[in-house]
Amino acid sequence: MPTGQIGQLSQPEGPLFGIEHSNDGLITFPGGLPIVDSDGILIGAIGVSGSSVENDHIVALAGAQIAGVSDLPEHPWRT
Repeated sequence: MPTGQIGQLSQPEGPLFGIEHSNDGLITFPGGLPIVDSDGILIGAIGVSGSSVENDHIVALAGAQIAGVSDLPEHPWRT
């Protein structure tokens, strides 16, 4: 799941509120994206940090698009 999406779900009253404190800490702002192939199989991920949140996301998206399909296909268990 893209880290920006986790950030939206982890806001107060959200279904994942507090998740950033699990697993020794999770990043919940944009800049991390899964990389899936054309069949929807997860083949890796990319994470970018060091500029603004918006720039980090743009650079991660560019890298993910070069490496594979950046958007995850729809699945009933994904939020």
